[in-house]
Amino acid sequence: MPVPDGPSTGRLLLAATPIGDPDDASARLRRWLAEADVVAAEDTRRLRRLTGALGVDVRGRVVAHHEHNETGGSGGSSSALLAEVQAGRTVLVVTDAGMPTVSDPGYRAVVAAVEAGLPVTVLPGPSAVLAALAVSGLPTDRFAFDGFLPRRRGERERALAGLVAEQRTVVLFEAPHRLAEMLDHAAEVLGATRRAAVCRELTKTYEEVRRGTLAELAAWAGAATVLGEVTVVLAGAVVEAAEPADLVAEVTAREAAGLRLKDAVAEVASLRGVRKNALYDAVLAARRG
Repeated sequence: MPVPDGPSTGRLLLAATPIGDPDDASARLRRWLAEADVVAAEDTRRLRRLTGALGVDVRGRVVAHHEHNETGGSGGSSSALLAEVQAGRTVLVVTDAGMPTVSDPGYRAVVAAVEAGLPVTVLPGPSAVLAALAVSGLPTDRFAFDGFLPRRRGERERALAGLVAEQRTVVLFEAPHRLAEMLDHAAEVLGATRRAAVCRELTKTYEEVRRGTLAELAAWAGAATVLGEVTVVLAGAVVEAAEPADLVAEVTAREAAGLRLKDAVAEVASLRGVRKNALYDAVLAARRG
């Protein structure tokens, strides 16, 4: 249950920070940067730059809370933050940009606080995921966020293969120096004509949004020098009407991967929009020859 703003009663506050323009900082973020007993920052130097831009004086204790120190049992920063909350202090968690826990530190501290029955609430605000989705020009009614794809080609190929039949719009993060390779690989696996958008430096001076097919975007990224924070939005798969007999091979492939026939039929029927009974009958008919 959300905890309203008020005197410190021991709680964990997750605060979204600007993804570019400091003016996007909420009034609640400004207030709690100044009033929290402890401010846990992914990068304390970035925090100082943000508070300087906002003209905010942090009166609480500033501690580092990042991917390298948030675990570690009693010696991890998550445990230290939990102890502060248990002692009745307000702990504000911020990352370099956007919402804590979303491809950023904070998740483990939240889990620990929830398990201990301690109050956890959020100061909503900027999000690269939602900003990119909104400006992508792609469907927004149903979407998924997949974070960063694996760096290794084989692992990335398996991750992309899982998106071949994904009908929801998918939002990804990618490092600028890997963007061209990732888009080229995505075009191979998902199809060169799959629509996508590359959103770079959102809310910043050199904001850029490129829209097109994966093939077009891969060619652009390969010829350009891409810099800054990058978010990629992929259109969902377009499911075409299919006859059950045409889907027998897909069922067989899933069986070969270890699924039971019943589960394989259910999965393919759901993805391809056909009745399970009709597909099951088609598989049996094909096996009878």
